Amino acid sequence: MKLYVSQRAPNPRRVQMFIAEKGIKGIEQVVLDLNAQEHKQAAYLSKSPLARVPALELDDGRVLTETRAICTWLEGLQPEPNLMGHNAQERAFIEMADRRMEWYLMLPLAHAVRHTHPGLAPLEQPQFPDFGQSQLLKAKETAVWLDGELQRQPWVAGERFTIADITAFCTVEFGKLMRFKPAEAGLDALQAWRDRVASRASASA
Repeated sequence: MKLYVSQRAPNPRRVQMFIAEKGIKGIEQVVLDLNAQEHKQAAYLSKSPLARVPALELDDGRVLTETRAICTWLEGLQPEPNLMGHNAQERAFIEMADRRMEWYLMLPLAHAVRHTHPGLAPLEQPQFPDFGQSQLLKAKETAVWLDGELQRQPWVAGERFTIADITAFCTVEFGKLMRFKPAEAGLDALQAWRDRVASRASASA
């Protein structure tokens, strides 16, 4: 199998962390240079027609794109350690938490970075800085809410580490491009959670 990734992008990092947490071996990682537009070349478009990373090329030649779909496949490949729920009820609540992180934290923060950071200009033309700043505010609102959640529970989805923590962690780390640091915003519970996740071996995968 081959996993197509790019450096510093949060979605490929989510899959890399997921693989590391699972301890899955034997997946070759192919790094694409997004600034060089390698993801828009014919060879990669034949695998991921929307020019997105990550993409997982299976041994039978089929290609899975979309981070959540890739992780679902990997969870089925190697169910333990479980990161997405042991039964229908737990899976639903973990997915709810993960989707909240995707839609209300990661997405607006990604818009903020893509529309305001000069380093992302080659990937986002035209940039709309006012829109980016408005999205940063939305991401910060979600971060405040998440800090409240983490004051009453140890992990994003409840009592144990799950895929939702991976999504949130990769987002918070990506937020460094916007100089977002939870502690400086007074979000002490979010900072303490971030530091705990950062100490896991998968965080440096």
